[in-house]
Amino acid sequence: MNSLDLIKAAKAASKDMALASAATKNEVLKSISQLLETNREEILHANKQDLEANQNLPAGLLDRLTLTTDRIEALRVQLAELIAISDPIGELIQDIHRPNGLNLKQVRVPFGLIGAIYEARPNVTVDIAAMAIKTGNAIVLRGGSAAEQTNQVLVALIQEALSQNGLPVEAVVSVDAFGRSGATAMMEARGLIDVLIPRGSAELIRTVVENSKVPVIETGDGIVHVFLDATAKLDYAIDIVTNSKTQRPSVCNALETLLVHKDAVDRVLLPVLEALSQLGVVIHGDELVQKLYPKAVPATEADWATEYLSLDLSVKVVDSLDQALEHIHKYSSSHTESIITEDQANAERFLAEVDSAVVMVNASTRFTDGFEFGFGAEVGISTQKLHARGPMGLNELTTSKWLVRGSGQSRA
Repeated sequence: MNSLDLIKAAKAASKDMALASAATKNEVLKSISQLLETNREEILHANKQDLEANQNLPAGLLDRLTLTTDRIEALRVQLAELIAISDPIGELIQDIHRPNGLNLKQVRVPFGLIGAIYEARPNVTVDIAAMAIKTGNAIVLRGGSAAEQTNQVLVALIQEALSQNGLPVEAVVSVDAFGRSGATAMMEARGLIDVLIPRGSAELIRTVVENSKVPVIETGDGIVHVFLDATAKLDYAIDIVTNSKTQRPSVCNALETLLVHKDAVDRVLLPVLEALSQLGVVIHGDELVQKLYPKAVPATEADWATEYLSLDLSVKVVDSLDQALEHIHKYSSSHTESIITEDQANAERFLAEVDSAVVMVNASTRFTDGFEFGFGAEVGISTQKLHARGPMGLNELTTSKWLVRGSGQSRA
């Protein structure tokens, strides 16, 4: 079977998935959770093989590639959250009664067959497959060569869970065995794959967007900002900035650029930089930051447009909220931005004028996450504006159709 045949088999399986009951889909998710637990050592062994074969990857990608006992348990927690969420399929969106007697109902339905192209993130294999199953979709996965051994085990376990509950194993398939040609087949499978979701580096996402004949929901890289306003509380600033940067620096919602109002420099900035330094963060500072903090390395123009995915942080002092907004508008990838302030007017301006998928006040950027938003898991963080924006939960894996019931009406 070649990659196109595999995609066609998944398309056929999508019809059975669309008719599966909420109870059956939840039983599949329960089975996946149980299989993750009983096969934990096999998963970890496969992951160890992938890690040993890819030691040349950057530290951020190696972190994303790594599965541990705790991360497997976190996947099981997410599965439990998904099970607890109401099935969106069949949800009534609109109910319209026309003067001519027609009744129009708009209801939520599965897309059909979803494609996901991602790299070095085996947790995504479980997340997105589980969300596809919950929403009655089939899915074709291309998880990349770096995680090939781990993904092979995970896909086999997911297929076993489908089989245990009477659903076709072809509802979750991987084209990893076909390498890049598998990804190409997915991008060219217009009419079979209904929507394609790339998740990974800016280069990967750009490649999919520019080459796919299948409609794409674009997830974006994370050039994420925090702005310390003149009234920023010191404890808020230290806690939020260090959490945003260091809690897990290899992910897209991690802080990459810190902007600081000039009136907060003496009171707030130095303690924040010291706290970051103690956690191993390398500061790339502008001239004012370098004078205040000699350990900083000079920031270049490229730093402001860099998603480090590491313990590096660019820091810039600005004269005003207006200048902070201008910087964010110029360099942001429209993912997540946060302001730390006690000025309500400035908070509201920031919320209104920053054009990103998620805009925060006095909160860590690490909260931009489907699980933290209560979605159970996420497909990714969409930075586009059509159909989906921000953390993509179950509803973003659905579309709708209109059900029209009449009693013999004809249009005049």
